[in-house]
Amino acid sequence: MPAGAHRYTEPPAIDCLYLNQTKWIINISLAAEMDATAPSESLGELVSHYLDKGIILIIADLLSLITVSSCLVIKVPQINTIRENQSSKGISVFGLCLELFSYTVMMSYNYTSGYDFLSYMEYPVLLLQEYVLIYYVFKYQDMLGKRTQIFAIFYATIATLIYLKIFPIIILTFLVPFCTPIGATSKVLQLLAILRTKDASSVSRTTWALSAFTNMTRIYTVYVQSHDLMLLSNFLISTFLSLSVFVAACVYKKKTKTA
Repeated sequence: MPAGAHRYTEPPAIDCLYLNQTKWIINISLAAEMDATAPSESLGELVSHYLDKGIILIIADLLSLITVSSCLVIKVPQINTIRENQSSKGISVFGLCLELFSYTVMMSYNYTSGYDFLSYMEYPVLLLQEYVLIYYVFKYQDMLGKRTQIFAIFYATIATLIYLKIFPIIILTFLVPFCTPIGATSKVLQLLAILRTKDASSVSRTTWALSAFTNMTRIYTVYVQSHDLMLLSNFLISTFLSLSVFVAACVYKKKTKTA
């Protein structure tokens, strides 16, 4: 699944929580860089400093780590299937491009907004897997031609401008609301395909279960850490649709086995 002309203003309480979180990160960095002879905080003091954040933000950090860990393997089954079969038949190229657009915009929005990296760390992980998946899909559909190479260069250029914070932030703010319908479209198409064919034999239930879980955890972390309404709406819709695909896959997987 987690900038511009205007930015959502967070309540004072949230600002204080972010300040404590930033102080903790800075303290860890300074402690790691100090000389052995220089005075440094003990491990106990660092832990105490971290616990001062409060249980709500600690839970948010734990959920963020679990989410990122889950995202490390969320697309691996699909990638392995394509490699083993040496075929990407049935995989929607347009759907993959929509996912790539959505992941890129959402990561860029969080990055340029200066949000806590843990609150959107899954996007870089998902993007790396998406690049690999797109490569194999394009390879087995004979689409690695000049047009694809030009698009890749264009994409890399835009990504570099965003990383250097040269890319106009107002454009990202404009694009973020479109990520929800774009991401939802790919999920709706998958759901309709299952309902139409009544066959989910090629659908990975693990992938969709992980998708629903990671989106669900982000509802909590975004609410606690930023209160960003655009991000919250995105994750709420994504959670519902991922669960719908998962349920449909479970239902029609069972029917296939008992047929």
